[in-house]
Amino acid sequence: MKRITAIIATLLLLSGCAKPVPPGKLAYVGEWRERTMYLLITDDGSVRYKRLRGGTTTSIEGPLREFHGDNFVVGVWPLASTFEVTQTPHQEGASWVMVVDGVRLVRTDGSESHKSTDGAESHQI
Repeated sequence: MKRITAIIATLLLLSGCAKPVPPGKLAYVGEWRERTMYLLITDDGSVRYKRLRGGTTTSIEGPLREFHGDNFVVGVWPLASTFEVTQTPHQEGASWVMVVDGVRLVRTDGSESHKSTDGAESHQI
């Protein structure tokens, strides 16, 4: 139990270690959606991800660690995930899109977020 508490405490301390999005990657900042996937990247380097696949939901909330080319790494060691970006953020007509882990995401303005009765945002995928 002490070990689990120590791990949680360490992760909480490191969660404040998000790196701001570098100037050359600011197009990644925003709220991105597809029916089964949600991705939020803030300019201060906070990331929230949720994906429904095969009846299983995967969620990640953590700091942006770094970019490797077009890909980006979220989390703290040993609990880090690399997101593979095969199409960087670009404009298609009136929409901004990017492809992350094989999913075409569209950037929204946040208007599709829903407020719960306690005022907290919830995101539907």
